[in-house]
Amino acid sequence: MAGALSQFLLTGMLLCGLLLHALSQHGASNDSPSKRPNFIIILADDIGWGDLDANQPEVKANNTPHLNLMAEQGLRLTDFHSPASTCSPSRAAILTGRYGLRNGVTHNFAVRSVAGLPLSEVTFPQLLQKAGYYTAVIGKWHLGHNGPYSPINRGFNYYLGIPYSNDMGCTDIPGYNLPQCLPCDAFGPQVFRSRLKRSVHEGCYSKVGLPLVENSSIVAQPLDLWTLTEQYKSAATRIIHNARERGQPYLLYIALAHMHVPLAPPLPADAPTATHHPNDDRVYGASLREMDSLVGAIKSASDDTDKNNTLIWFTGDNGPWEQKCQYAGSVGPFKGKWQASRGGGSSKRTTWEGGHRVPTVAYWPGRIPANTNSSALLSGMDIFPTLLSLAGVTPPSDRRYDGIDATNVLLRGEQTGHEFLFHPNSGAAGQFGDLQTVRSGKHKAFYITGAAESCGGATGKQQLHDPPLIFDLEHDAAEETPLEARTPEYQVVAERIARRREELLWDIATDQSVSTADYSMDESAEPCCDPRQGCLPLPPAGPGMGTRRQKRSHKRAKVK
Repeated sequence: MAGALSQFLLTGMLLCGLLLHALSQHGASNDSPSKRPNFIIILADDIGWGDLDANQPEVKANNTPHLNLMAEQGLRLTDFHSPASTCSPSRAAILTGRYGLRNGVTHNFAVRSVAGLPLSEVTFPQLLQKAGYYTAVIGKWHLGHNGPYSPINRGFNYYLGIPYSNDMGCTDIPGYNLPQCLPCDAFGPQVFRSRLKRSVHEGCYSKVGLPLVENSSIVAQPLDLWTLTEQYKSAATRIIHNARERGQPYLLYIALAHMHVPLAPPLPADAPTATHHPNDDRVYGASLREMDSLVGAIKSASDDTDKNNTLIWFTGDNGPWEQKCQYAGSVGPFKGKWQASRGGGSSKRTTWEGGHRVPTVAYWPGRIPANTNSSALLSGMDIFPTLLSLAGVTPPSDRRYDGIDATNVLLRGEQTGHEFLFHPNSGAAGQFGDLQTVRSGKHKAFYITGAAESCGGATGKQQLHDPPLIFDLEHDAAEETPLEARTPEYQVVAERIARRREELLWDIATDQSVSTADYSMDESAEPCCDPRQGCLPLPPAGPGMGTRRQKRSHKRAKVK
């Protein structure tokens, strides 16, 4: 009898243990991973919402098969917006989770910029690094390249890339651009471009070879645009594979040169060179495919190492650069027809949908449901709180944030995002950074329009709107016909938006954590290297940073 009872109790204990183990495994696989997740953020440059095949399947372009697969295996965010419509402000807002009026970055930094993103601002890479993450950035930085403003002083353990946009310097073999720029040696060994030629080559403004920087050293100047993608791919895949060996969670932020001009894609053998025939219409599609291939290689490396514990988030810094014509991307249905009919651009630098609605895909096997879409109203500023939440890191409480935690949208299928989202002036109409365009649900209000250049050179005149123009994006994605100001719908929306805008502006005005960026410039801040000694470290911040040196070196980057 005693033996039977002992056997019964032992069997019961075993069954209970198996049940508890099964329950714990179920909970861990669903929502509570046993280790901190890895993050790969891929930021495309000047990319159009319509450049992602999955956003316009009817076009059947087949330019982004790897991104299409990532969308099939993950989540496509159809109402996702860059925080600004130009480079530096968008990147600053992504890294800080704050509007430019708070973080101080309202327009682009230059080759001669002494400073960058204010040092009072805290980036999510800094917080993840402090929490034990290995952090790396590959690609375009554009938030200050001197001294404490460089990436390795803003939260990154490793950096390989260009300090700013890939058109802000000359190269020996230029890529495709409009107008077509000249190579570095066109005006002598000092990489000098005559100011007299500017009217012919408007936009080819740099007198300095385009540098490639690794950590704090220039490793090539001018760099080779045509091999840059392979260098980025090699560095990214090495970082991902090394992470497995370290057993350390990582953040990899990849800020692509694609799709910003000059484009330098591999083309068929019969294609003309950029120098001899800059108008080939195959270039943009080839660049998209090259970008997509790079994304595919990064995804493959991640899948091979830590697939179920890595979030890959692909998005863009702003919409396509319309004035580049055949070298600009597709805005899809978001054509800004009200502005287009009056002259001027309606994409990059503007607050029309084409300027800031960007293709976005999130992928995390086992966590993000496959083949799903979300129309939640989200912003690049939401990356900051979302990644910190997923990593279990609390942001500093001494400042106010504008991004929201989108975890429930990514992981649980919620469709609720921002109640209101503000789009800052980004170089077209109005003062830099001012919040004069507001989104609320399906409605969007403009207090100012115009002043951006379109393909062909037309620039619509700046217009203030009081009362504002209000569009119903649900029925008018092209922003062609505003609501009649006399209708009840208009009156309700206008009052709600005006009240919220006033509240936000007051909140910013009383925010003790607001930063101010230093936009001063000095010729000695230009990154340059000495051919007699290889490439030198970047100069420290501030004026008087030493004498100007010859700006040529062909030493190539070696990723360690």
